[in-house]
This record gives sequence, structure tokens and C-alpha cells, in this order.
Amino acid sequence: MAETILCEPISDSVNAYSSEGLEQRKYANVLGVAIDAVDMEKALAMVAAQLRQQRKGYVCFVDVHGILEALKSETVAETYRHAAMAMPDGTPTVWVGRAQGLAEMNAVTGPAMMNEIFRRAQFAGCTHYFYGGEPGVAEELAAALCRKYPWTRIAGIFTPPFRELTREEEEKLVAEVSRLKPDIVWVGIGAPRQELWMRSMLPRLDTRMMFGVGAAFDFLTGRIRLCPEWMKRAGLHWLHRLAQDPARLWMRNVRNTAFLWHIALQLSGARRYPMLARVEASEQPSAATRTAQREVAEKSLQYGAPLSGG
Repeated sequence: MAETILCEPISDSVNAYSSEGLEQRKYANVLGVAIDAVDMEKALAMVAAQLRQQRKGYVCFVDVHGILEALKSETVAETYRHAAMAMPDGTPTVWVGRAQGLAEMNAVTGPAMMNEIFRRAQFAGCTHYFYGGEPGVAEELAAALCRKYPWTRIAGIFTPPFRELTREEEEKLVAEVSRLKPDIVWVGIGAPRQELWMRSMLPRLDTRMMFGVGAAFDFLTGRIRLCPEWMKRAGLHWLHRLAQDPARLWMRNVRNTAFLWHIALQLSGARRYPMLARVEASEQPSAATRTAQREVAEKSLQYGAPLSGG
């Protein structure tokens, strides 16, 4: 548990963002998952509006892997459905949205949005809490962000173990967050584990928003190299990641090829994938969400996948 790291705080100016144009939200139907049809600017305006209205919620960044997990698991699909926002994380989701006439859609990744929220003066009054990463990574990230953006306010840090939290550990976490009351909790324990965790913990944590950002802690500390823009535009971000971590990611990428088959069926009209309408997050997580959390953690341990990655 860490003490607050305060770097020249600036008064809260989230209200500088206008809510104009946010009344009518549009969604891309990606194999039944409702993905917000946004670019970075609109996504940030939505975040600012949520903070201004002081409504609790969690934000997911949905890529091909997440879409396929939702196809396999009703609980994962429901977790995306209850998200305050589901961002298009990756070029394939954007291509599907544009094929559905949503020309304004652009990729909004977890690392990119995290960097923008820390960078922009409009969010300078927000306090932040980091949950995730391998030992020492969150501390390194806090130091790096304070150097880069002196107004950064880090309320606390928690590095979870390579397993589910015990009841005692969870209660300590809840108590610390209740004491610190951060505006935003950044969760970096990998999908879909982080999404299930956010939905489960949302009613218990005294915070305004949670973001499931996968490997953003590693990206923003330079442990993983950022993908060149031309590779992102070409839809080759997966190849860039695979080259850096082949042992962990090669099997995931093999499984992800199923997305091509499913999306061909959807776009051709050969198979229907009804889009689940988005709803407000429930105040109490279901027993199924808790069970799915445990199953995802056990699966991650079985395959030797780090629970802090994305």
C-alpha cells in the first residue's frame, strides 16, 4: 500500500469539456458486442461528462481477444454490456464499425487514453490509483508520469499477487480505496480478468471511474515498445506485440484467427449476432461474475499467462 504521490496539483477543470454531441451515442455491433463508435476526442469528452456527473462506472477497451471471450462466455458478454463505455481497441473493431457506416470511428486504446488523461490539463484535478502490474512496475509508472506531467496526483498503488485476492487482502484494498477516494482506478491485470474484476468491485470501491487498460503500465514505462502508427493503421499491431512476447502471445493469436470467420459470417449476413443493448452497471455483482472471475484466474495460471498483462 502506498502513500499519496502529489505533483503540483491543479484545480479540477473537468468541466472544461463540453457535453455537446454526447446525447446520441452510436455503437458498432461487433459479433454482438456494442462498441462505442468514437474517436479519441469524443471518448475523452464522454469520460469528462461521466466524471462531471459523478456517476460510477467502468471503461473497457475491447479488442479481438475480448470479442472472442464474449462469444464464449455469457458472463464476459454481460460485463461488456454493463460497462459505462466500451472503446474500440484495435483496427479490426474499427474496420467493422466503418463497414456498418460509422465513419467517425477510430481506435482508442487503453495506453493511449491513459496517457491523454494524464497529459491534458482538463483532467489535472483528478486523483489516480494503480491496481496491477508486476512488482515495482506501478511505482515506476507513477514516477514516470510525475516527471512527464508534474500536475499528476497518484493517490495509491496496489500490486496484486499472481492469484485471486484472499478475502482479507480484498478487504484491505477496499478499506484503503475508501480512505483515499481516488477519482480513477487504473486496472492492469489483463482481459477478460480485469473487466470481470471491475464489474465485481465497482459497488465496493469508493471511486468514480475504473479503466481496464491491460498492458498500459508496461507500455507507458517503456517495458513494451509502442507500435508505429503505420502498423496500427494496417491492422498489424498484433504482429508488433507478438514479436516482443512470442511465448505468451502466439497461442492467443492463433485462436484470434476465429474472429475472421465469425466476422465474415456477420458482415455477409450468413449469421446473425444480435447486439446486446448497453445497460447501467448493477450495484451488486452476480454470483456468475464472481465464479467467472475465479475461472479466468485459474485458466491464466494454468497457461502460465501473467495476470498483469494485456
